[in-house]
Amino acid sequence: MIGLLLNDCAYEQDIRELLMAFYPGETFAYEEGAEVSFYVQGKVSEDRSQFSLRVREKDGTPESRDPAKPEGMPEELEGEWEAFIQDRPIELRYDDRTEAKSKIKRRLYFILHSRTGKTLPWGTLTGIRPTKIAMTKMEEGWKDEEIASYMRRSYLTGEDKIRLSIEIAGRERELLSALNYEKGYSLYIGIPFCPTTCLYCSFTSYPIGKWAGRTGEYLNALFGELDYTAERFRGRPLDTVYFGGGTPTSLEAGDLDRLLGKVRDTFDLGNVLEFTVEAGRPDSITEEKLLVLKKYGVTRISINPQTMKQETLDLIGRRHTVEMVKEKFALARRLGFDNINMDFIIGLPGETAEDVARTMEETKALRPDSITVHSLAIKRASRLHLLWEEYKDQTGKDIDAVAEISRRAALDMGMEPYYLYRQKNMAGNFENVGYALPGKACLYNILIMEELQTIAACGAGTTTKLIFPAENRKERVENVKDAGQYIERIEEMLERKEKMLAKWEK
Repeated sequence: MIGLLLNDCAYEQDIRELLMAFYPGETFAYEEGAEVSFYVQGKVSEDRSQFSLRVREKDGTPESRDPAKPEGMPEELEGEWEAFIQDRPIELRYDDRTEAKSKIKRRLYFILHSRTGKTLPWGTLTGIRPTKIAMTKMEEGWKDEEIASYMRRSYLTGEDKIRLSIEIAGRERELLSALNYEKGYSLYIGIPFCPTTCLYCSFTSYPIGKWAGRTGEYLNALFGELDYTAERFRGRPLDTVYFGGGTPTSLEAGDLDRLLGKVRDTFDLGNVLEFTVEAGRPDSITEEKLLVLKKYGVTRISINPQTMKQETLDLIGRRHTVEMVKEKFALARRLGFDNINMDFIIGLPGETAEDVARTMEETKALRPDSITVHSLAIKRASRLHLLWEEYKDQTGKDIDAVAEISRRAALDMGMEPYYLYRQKNMAGNFENVGYALPGKACLYNILIMEELQTIAACGAGTTTKLIFPAENRKERVENVKDAGQYIERIEEMLERKEKMLAKWEK
């Protein structure tokens, strides 16, 4: 546990997020006397022109440290480094959020780097959309070298991550160039059921067995929201459709047929460029269900092993075998699916670089059309977070090495990185990267990350994201997470959506 003592909480979240990047899985105490490893103290001056930030040990003594300059630190930050060495307060305009946040996080980075010896690959960046920085600068006409210099200077980002951000941002712009962001929209449909709940999972999902005989109640409520959404978005081109969850193929084939038929009959799918259904759990896939997906024109599916090591699958609660992954993948290919994604997680408990290398070799033999490589994130709502003390010494092993193994494997398969996002408390402070063969990139994945297009979301635990282009702002409308509550309160959620949509359409 880390003590966090601030006399002003304006930048508490920024400080806490960077601390979590250095110390994944740690919790925080906000008062003296708690049982903590150390304290971080932040104090803004009365005139709000200075901010002091220090670390002290739990016994009250100042931290004894031997400051070590971060490798590759730009010359422009020498003044800030000297101020840190001399323990001078940060000079800033406290109410200028962009400037103040950057300076405070850089000072905290200097402190934590000196304390731990760690260098974070993304520097002070803790947001989930780092490529958005590069994308925005490209739209403003910046050259690649100017973007690189900005990211280095502002965020202490490492060279590899800067190059990756610029490469992906450029590819995203090319892939999305044909879309009408202002008039078009995407549709997300959430199915909050899974065969079982995985150790690391924090998504809205419920074991499908507990809903046996009741999934029709959920679909009836969902159909009401789909009807409302189709009417409210009538006349706008629908670009992509994405079924996520949970695991949509947890539903029985009859329920899937009913749901996909509803979407076909309710929405104009004539302009749809991509139709994805996550068939993520191999133990949820049957030939009958895949034939239903083919019947309704699904163009992309995801079969997600997470790892090809059976002992790890058993540990994380996947309840399927490695052979089942291969069998269901081969079945999907035989039925004509020509755009199959596979998800993997690096940093799982007990997994080594050798384990990940074996997983990637087995994946190469299957020849998927895309893979998404996730760095393990310790989510507060997951069982892994609750059992962190048991697993913390087993997770995130050799994360830089295994990230490189997965990258090389993707390139060997002829894939290119096309989208990237990050999560809080990620192993090694790395990222999630999507790789795809030419022509097989997922447009929806880019749209949800870059927040360039309105996404209408239906179902429990989903979030509708409305883009107001003229005002350069975004608004979110969230549905309740609990499936039972969703059924009971569907009218309330539609009323909440209506209030925001009325503003959006003006």
